[in-house]
Amino acid sequence: MNGLTLVGIAIVVLLLAYLLYGRWLVKTWGIDPNAKTPAYRFEDGQDYVPASRFTVFSHQFNSITGAGPVTGPIIAAMFGWLPAFLWLLVGGVFFGAVQDFTALYASVKNEGKSMGLIIERYIGKTGRKLFLLFCWLFTLLVIAAFADILAGTFNGFAKDGSQNIPGASAASISMIYIFVAMAFGFFTRSLKAGEGVKFITGVVLVIAMLWLGIENPLYFDAQTWRYVVFAYCFIASVLPMWLLKQPRDYLSVFLLLGMIFGGAIGIIVANPEIQMPAFMGWSVKNQPLFPILFITIACGAVSGFHSLVSSGTSSKSIANEKDMLTVGYGAMLVETLLGVVSLVIACSASSSGGLPTGTPFQIFGQAIGGFFTMFGLPAHISTCIIMMCVSALAMTTIDAVTRIGRMSWQEFFAPSEGSEKSVIVKLITDNYIATVITLALAYALCLAGYASIWPLFGAANQLLSALVLTALAVFLRVTGRKGWMLYVPMTFMFVVTMSALVISVYNIILKLSAGNFVFMVDGLQLIIALALMTLALLVVSNCLKELTSAKPGKNAAAA
Repeated sequence: MNGLTLVGIAIVVLLLAYLLYGRWLVKTWGIDPNAKTPAYRFEDGQDYVPASRFTVFSHQFNSITGAGPVTGPIIAAMFGWLPAFLWLLVGGVFFGAVQDFTALYASVKNEGKSMGLIIERYIGKTGRKLFLLFCWLFTLLVIAAFADILAGTFNGFAKDGSQNIPGASAASISMIYIFVAMAFGFFTRSLKAGEGVKFITGVVLVIAMLWLGIENPLYFDAQTWRYVVFAYCFIASVLPMWLLKQPRDYLSVFLLLGMIFGGAIGIIVANPEIQMPAFMGWSVKNQPLFPILFITIACGAVSGFHSLVSSGTSSKSIANEKDMLTVGYGAMLVETLLGVVSLVIACSASSSGGLPTGTPFQIFGQAIGGFFTMFGLPAHISTCIIMMCVSALAMTTIDAVTRIGRMSWQEFFAPSEGSEKSVIVKLITDNYIATVITLALAYALCLAGYASIWPLFGAANQLLSALVLTALAVFLRVTGRKGWMLYVPMTFMFVVTMSALVISVYNIILKLSAGNFVFMVDGLQLIIALALMTLALLVVSNCLKELTSAKPGKNAAAA
């Protein structure tokens, strides 16, 4: 099997899925192109900001496409390329894209409300409280994991004390991106620039920023970059969407799509042979294929975090309901393609049935950088650009999830309709205070390190997907829409993730009995794992109770 064949199959499948299955969902549930979307109805210049289809697509794609589509498929390749490839396609088309689109659809149809408030409307206040607490705990894990990844990527010094030029250059470009994005936001908003002008200006700015950052690397250690990343998260959480998040995502999408395009073109030109066996066994390195494969590949197949972006930020910028298919369903399919490209690259570089040495980022970066050199780009510049692309994946996720974490905290303490907020509640739900509380606890988790957090993050992420799919099934039933296409995904993901969490808790308990238990690492993970499992069971029981008892269409007029 060669890499070009696999990528070609993936492109055909994903294109057909968008044209057939995606459009069928739109036709089945119905959209109103003439409806006034929440972005216009509640426009406030802060969270509700109407934007063009490509702008919202850029935000959605950048926010959901974190490190997962690169790391997950490469790690999962230990089971062989075939299981990973099949899960990417099946999961991406029937699980992930459906979840992302449905979450966006439900939110737009419900005044741009987040998943927590949608659950309150169709399931009840208890379900909402439980779900929001689960989401908030989950965002702490995401912020902690990705902040540690970024700090390590930006670290200007190698272990031997030598300068890490690619990392320092990527850090410099990333910092320049922040300030240029804000200027770009002012430019497009004040001059009301058209899409053509925005596109040309964006391409020129990206090229200029890459050159300037490569020529002026920033050499700081990992701890300094942790402080900088958390400071950036705070700023991104409290500033208006149009000022930083939307323009940054718009500019970053050129890098990310360019990386995918470069990888795909490189595979077409080189047509590499897949050196990895198709199937390595049902258990590899004491890791069972079920459930490990399905939590290792999250982004690219299905990721619960995506639903928080769809309902938390993207739904508040949709200018026309027709844009929802491209933003919700289409962005996920592009991420799936990135996952396939990552898998092909890793398996093509393998030897003797094993993956190359190094982290998934190093494997991916070296291979893509090698493809870019085929087009005449110097090796060191190629490496810097790929490092920037990888860091952009993480930064565009961490700023979105901080904002979502802040909003989840605020919504958890929001009083019932008609009630007044107490002085204490007003204080802790202030934008600035809520962000500080969220980031402070995430920083405490970050100290445990990325490697300690990632397994729990993966299981929690997929469990969130199961909860969201279950809640969305209730929404569809209550509003008189068909929801059977969500039943298999929600059941499968719940069984997978609860199995994975049970395994994680069992392994932690074994460490405790063996005397290798470290409270700040293992103890904290054990507490969060048990809390997530408990909350998940409570949320699902509330959702299933409503799903089985609700009469179809009883609240159709509400959405």
